[in-house]
Amino acid sequence: MNGVNEIRSAFLDFFKRSGHEVVPSSPLVPRNDPTLMFTNAGMVQFKNLFTGVEKRAYARATTAQKCVRAGGKHNDLDNVGYTARHATFFEMLGNFSFGDYFKAEAIEFAWTFITKVLGLPKEKLLVTVYHTDDEAYELWRKIAGFPDSKIIRIPTSDNFWAMGDVGPCGPCSEIFLDRGDKIYGGPPGSVDEDGDRFLEFWNLVFMQYEQLGSGERIALPRPSIDTGMGLERISTLLQGVDSIFDIDLMRALILAVAAATGVDPDGQQKASHRVIADHLRASAFLVADGVLPSNEGRGYVLRRIMRRAMRHAQLLGAQEPLMWRLVPALSREMGQAYPELLRAEALIVETLRLEETRFRITLKRGLEILDEARASLKPGDELDGKIAFKLYDTYGFPLDLTQDALRATSNTVNTEVYSEEMERQRAEARKAWAGSGEAATETIWFSIKDKIGATDFLGYDAERAEGIVAALLKDGKEVNQLHARDAGAVILNQTPFYGESGGQVGDTGIILASGLRFRVANTQKRLGDLFVHEGVVEEGIVELGRPVELVVDHDRRTAVRANHSATHLLHEALRQVLGDHVAQKGSLVAPDRLRFDFVHPKPIAAEELARVEDIANRAILENAPVVTRLMGVEEAIGAGARALFGEKYGDEVRVVSMGYAHPEDGGGAAAESAFSIELCGGTHVARTGDIGLIAILGESPVAAGVRRIEAKTATQARRHLNAQAKRLHDVANLLKTPEEDSVKRLESLIDERRKLERELSDARKKLAMGGAGMGAAHPLEEIDGVRFFSRAVSGIEMKDLKSLADEAKQSVGSGVVAIVGVDADGKAGVVVGVTADLTERFDAVQLVRAAAAKLGGKGGGGRRDMAQAGGPNGAASEAALAAVGDALRSSTRAA
Repeated sequence: MNGVNEIRSAFLDFFKRSGHEVVPSSPLVPRNDPTLMFTNAGMVQFKNLFTGVEKRAYARATTAQKCVRAGGKHNDLDNVGYTARHATFFEMLGNFSFGDYFKAEAIEFAWTFITKVLGLPKEKLLVTVYHTDDEAYELWRKIAGFPDSKIIRIPTSDNFWAMGDVGPCGPCSEIFLDRGDKIYGGPPGSVDEDGDRFLEFWNLVFMQYEQLGSGERIALPRPSIDTGMGLERISTLLQGVDSIFDIDLMRALILAVAAATGVDPDGQQKASHRVIADHLRASAFLVADGVLPSNEGRGYVLRRIMRRAMRHAQLLGAQEPLMWRLVPALSREMGQAYPELLRAEALIVETLRLEETRFRITLKRGLEILDEARASLKPGDELDGKIAFKLYDTYGFPLDLTQDALRATSNTVNTEVYSEEMERQRAEARKAWAGSGEAATETIWFSIKDKIGATDFLGYDAERAEGIVAALLKDGKEVNQLHARDAGAVILNQTPFYGESGGQVGDTGIILASGLRFRVANTQKRLGDLFVHEGVVEEGIVELGRPVELVVDHDRRTAVRANHSATHLLHEALRQVLGDHVAQKGSLVAPDRLRFDFVHPKPIAAEELARVEDIANRAILENAPVVTRLMGVEEAIGAGARALFGEKYGDEVRVVSMGYAHPEDGGGAAAESAFSIELCGGTHVARTGDIGLIAILGESPVAAGVRRIEAKTATQARRHLNAQAKRLHDVANLLKTPEEDSVKRLESLIDERRKLERELSDARKKLAMGGAGMGAAHPLEEIDGVRFFSRAVSGIEMKDLKSLADEAKQSVGSGVVAIVGVDADGKAGVVVGVTADLTERFDAVQLVRAAAAKLGGKGGGGRRDMAQAGGPNGAASEAALAAVGDALRSSTRAA
């Protein structure tokens, strides 16, 4: 048993049998330690357990933790490939006790595992202890039977571990293997200790004190254990090789590089093989954990790692992008232990292929410039920092790549001039923002970003993380603190909160620390990658530099994710049902609903909308994985991806694919692999089934040629459909009919109602025209030889006044009619009609205006044969009729 995968399994199985919880490796992006660039030790994920902030269901744990050291103070990048043990990516095996067992058990576990499970020879082992740790000294004598010469007391910090300047700390005990006198070196603590003969492979940390800010060190009430054994290092010992690059796992990757390039893996260019193998692991695992290459923060470190490997691929003569072709070999070696590698394989492949394709375009010209500049340098000379900056700014060369390229001729870079050029560029960029309008309002964000850099977004796979407060705003101005009840904005170095963009609303939640609670009401994204948390301090004080915990509202985020993914499914379903002309024109992705605007020239028929809903829900029921890849914009669109309205795309884009294609539905280009493929930077469900259900509420017009559909998903959709079902049930009960017959029964009742209303209206009109009216005993009279019919009526709909006037005109034959109707509120309407033979002499509009004046109204309108007006004073209906008669009389006499 000496293969890497066997050793890892044996370690975890041993401690599982010893009552330890096997805890999966945490992501490489620390969620609970914002001071770290990347996870670099097994204890990182347990930090809050050691400090007592967090409680879990277990008191013992064991892990195989993936780690990266390529940024910040733990930066081994430049040494990788040129030494036997340096790596950017490595695995740390560890067992942990959180106040459960302590030194005796920890030493017993370690001794049993290395001698009985791994079979290391006892006579070649020795240990170190902190010089004052008599307890550990005696335990090693008792458990291992070591003589005093095999237990070395070390007085330095090498054998005393601390979490930081304050906090948990304690002495260490390191375990070494003597590799024999053929290798130079002396035991630890000797003048020759830097040699490789005595190799340290396991460190046991006895966490028993707490370091206070006052300088005092006190005993912890529950001492704990933290151990770390490098998997690659122990593998070199068990496999009898001198370098981590010769162990089976790394050798498999190096042979894959050799097979792809045709270059001897053990020849003069073996360093390049090693760089590629190591950097492949680091790059793939970082991408799997949500880091993508960029020019800021963790993304920049990833880009440096990738491009350094890609530079060495070119040195090996690779004519085409190489790194992405090695991913299957990595998955075969490590995919079983780390399933996230398999889940993200498509994203890893596309990211590496895109980055190397783009880098090769710039690499050629950049190297030409570097070679020209180097030609005039002597060994040991410095390259002008201006040239190094030009390579970075114009050709995308990270500084360390230039330094690595100069290594062969022992040249360096004038980094002081390089830094001056970088600052000069930033100053010019700041001036460019000093303008008017929207650009002026953004100036403050540019200033903040210039000082603190971009925010690392952790929210694609995390809803809880820690961050450090990097900037604060109140009333639009930077401040150092926000106090209780202050409204303001908090910007951190990293966050799981999604900033509003692409139609998706910003996350809400809370920011916490001891005595502090900041309620995040909204998260905005400024300048593309600066995340601004807007809200109110509910308790305590927020201050710059303070570590805090960030907690996204889980239920709200879950609902938003479902609605966002549903929007993608609906987009494709609409295209399949309505045609290829469908294109998004806007969207809203909120927790309770989604809204989708799209190009379509006419209303959507009910049966079309039902088909859209059916197709989208079929994709949900298939429960297909949602896959994210990184691609170039043109390449992504060429592959069938659809760009979303409102998104600003750079050269690299996230491509979200979901569902299984059904070519018979008209999937087109997208049908080759997935139901929906879109460019999108939002958060999404892991599988389409997580959406649960889509219920379309309806469709409506927004603008000329633009329609809108609104829908709900998951719980909101279920509640909506349940409410509809309850309403149908209630209607059926009222109608006293089965639910399936309720529509027909309702239609029948509506028809009956309409018939009765017509009959009632006819009866009222007959009664009104034939009855005694409101004081009008003789509605028909003659005025200067012209018949004049007038009547005031009540109980008649105002809309029926014209039909009454038409009937009166027919009854009169030749003449003028005037009818005033008064409603229940006392308001009046008046209609005046003139028979066709008299319209040359009399104008109904002029006559009706006379009545309107008496009713308290103004004007009136219509034609010469029929006009209508109204007013608030129904009590003056008789006066209004009399005013029409007087106006008619005046007209006849004037004629």
